[in-house]
Amino acid sequence: MAVEAFMRGYRKAWETSDENLLAALFTADGCYHNTPFSMQTGHEQIRQYWQRTKLQKDIRLDFEILHEHAGGGIAHWHTTYQVTSAEMFKMWAASTGTNMLTLRPGDPLPRLVLDGIAAADLDDAGLCRNFRIWWHAMVEP
Repeated sequence: MAVEAFMRGYRKAWETSDENLLAALFTADGCYHNTPFSMQTGHEQIRQYWQRTKLQKDIRLDFEILHEHAGGGIAHWHTTYQVTSAEMFKMWAASTGTNMLTLRPGDPLPRLVLDGIAAADLDDAGLCRNFRIWWHAMVEP
C-alpha cells in the first residue's frame, strides 16, 4: 500500500503544481530521476525542478500499480496537460531527445501526453529514497 500512497501524493503534487508537496514525499537526500540521464537530489533540487509544472494547466495524471513490495514498487502512469508557455514547450521538446518538434509563429500551444513507468524505492516511513521514471511524450492528436 505504500507505493499506492506515494503515487497518490505524486499525482496531487503534479495536478496542483505543488513543489513542497512533491519534496515532502522524499527523504531529505531522496533522488528524483526524471529521465535516465537527469537526477535531482534532495528537497531543494526537487522543488526547483518541479517549478516547470507551473507552466502547465489542466493537468491530469492516472496511474496503475503494476507491482508492489515491502520497499516500494512499480507503477504505470499517464499524464496530460496544456502547455501554457513557449518556454515550457521548448523544455519539453528538448527533453524528448530529438528537438525536432517546433512551434511556428502563431501556432497554438499544444496539449501534451506523457506515458511512462515509475519505480519507487521507499523507506519504512513511506518516504521515497529513489524515484525513477521512464516516459514517452507526444502532442495530443
